[in-house]
Parts: sequence; C-alpha cells; structure tokens
Amino acid sequence: MNQVYILFIAFVFDAILGDPRWLPHLIVLFGNSISSGEKVLNKGEKRFIKGMVLTLALVISSFIIPYYLLAQLRGINYWISDIVSIVLLFYCLANRTLINEGRAVFKTLKGEGVEAGRKRLSWIVGRDTSNLNEQQIRTATLETMSENLSDGVIAPLFYYFVLGIPGAVAYKMINTLDSMIGYKSERYVDFGKFAAKLDDIANYLPSRLTSFLMLIVARKTNGLPFVIREGKKHASPNAGYPEAALAYILNCQFGGPNVYHGKVIEKPYIGNNPRLLVDADLKTAEYVNWFSTILSCVLFGIVFYMLQS
Repeated sequence: MNQVYILFIAFVFDAILGDPRWLPHLIVLFGNSISSGEKVLNKGEKRFIKGMVLTLALVISSFIIPYYLLAQLRGINYWISDIVSIVLLFYCLANRTLINEGRAVFKTLKGEGVEAGRKRLSWIVGRDTSNLNEQQIRTATLETMSENLSDGVIAPLFYYFVLGIPGAVAYKMINTLDSMIGYKSERYVDFGKFAAKLDDIANYLPSRLTSFLMLIVARKTNGLPFVIREGKKHASPNAGYPEAALAYILNCQFGGPNVYHGKVIEKPYIGNNPRLLVDADLKTAEYVNWFSTILSCVLFGIVFYMLQS
C-alpha cells in the first residue's frame, strides 16, 4: 500500500503548499544543471550531438540517482524511504502553483490593467506578451493552464504509475530540458532538438489521457471527436489535446498568431466560438484542473491497490 499513500500524501501536500518560495526545489537544481551544461556545450560544431549527450546524461542520471537512493534508504528504514518518496513526488507536481498563477494573471488584469496583466502573464508563458489585449491575455492564461495540467500534473503521475518515483523525476527532467532548450530559436534549434523530440515522445500518452480526464470531470465526453479533430491542429503533437478539451468545455476559441522570441508564429485556431472570455471561465478551468488531478490519483491508486492485493 505504500505506493498508494505516497501518491495521495504528495497530492495533498501539493494542494496545500504549492511551490513555496522558501523551500529549495528540485526543479531549480535541474535548471541549474541544464544551464551549466548548455553554457559549456552549446558552442562550435556538432551542437545536435552535444545537446543529445547532455539530455541523455541528465535524464539517465535523474532516473538512476533516485532509484539507488531509495533502494539504499529502504535497506535502512522503509519509513525514511517513503518520506523521501513523498517529497520527491511532491516536487514533481505543480497543480496548486499552476492554478495560483492563473488566478494571479486574471486578478492583476482586472485590478491593475492590461499592462500589468501582460507583465504578470510573461512570468508563465514563453510568448511575447508586450502587445496582447485583454482577450489575448485571458486566452493565453487558460491555454497555459490546460497544457500544463498535462505537463505539470498528469504526466508526472502517469510516470510515477509506470516507473515509480525515478520515472516521475526523470520525466520532470525531460520537461525542464524542453522548457529551457527546446525552443526553435537560433541558439537552440540544433542543441535543443533532441530534448524537444524526447519531450514530445514522453508526453504523447499523458496529454491524451489528460484531455480525456478533463472531458470526464466536465461531463462532456461527447466532445472527444472535437478534441481529436482540433487537437491535431496544434504545432505541438501534444499540447493541442488538453487545449482542445478546455476549448470544448468552455465553448471558446484558443490559438491564433503569437510572437515567440521575436518571430510571429501563425498558430491555427482551436475551436469555433471566438467569444469573450470572463472570470467565470477561470473558475471552470480551476475546477477541471483539480478534479482531473483527483480523478487520476483515484484511478492510479485503485490500480496500485489491485496490483498489490
């Protein structure tokens, strides 16, 4: 039963604490490791090979280190091993932070105006926010909440279910690599190509599972054909599916052109109703995020229990 209570305690900790700024975070360590490796290797020739070597070294290390650490701790005391497992899985989840960030953008936009809303949004998205209007700010926020429900919550839980704590930690390394060097900018187009492709592969199943969970908790499973059709339009092989699920749930439209690293990217629209987004849509997105996460925990917990019985 330890896998089950590790899962639920980590979820509860994330739901209560989020990512406190005073707490040293695993992802900061990942980011520092990636940054240090990138500065040393991302120069000269054969940048694709160098980026692949860095990616594989960091991902394999992020699996092996917790694997052997937990094995050693189990030999000493199971309680210590379980406590460390809870902490590591807690570090891999980001639902409370994701929802808090979404609320912060909407609150800032409403209370301080468009310019402040643009600045607050820039903390959580990669696109250029300097010329976005109110509708575009709300759209970007909700798109991010849906996409990162997969990246930041369901995918780590999926890899915990499949490969245990080492799997969840290794997934977070893959996702962090993609967020830092997976861009198609001049600096990273070769160096980060392998990391971006690995992230695409790692998120293939979790993104689709996330979109289905979203439809279930919203009681709109009849939207599955819409999600399959519209999700394919996105440039990412994965991000479009949870975005399409939320677009169907909210009966709205996502996508459209955006500026990334100084270049205009023509993204196709997802959904057919370009209505104005309002604060109530954020509440719906919060509900969908929380209950999709709860449902995934319950489903994984049931399977864990059945396998261990």
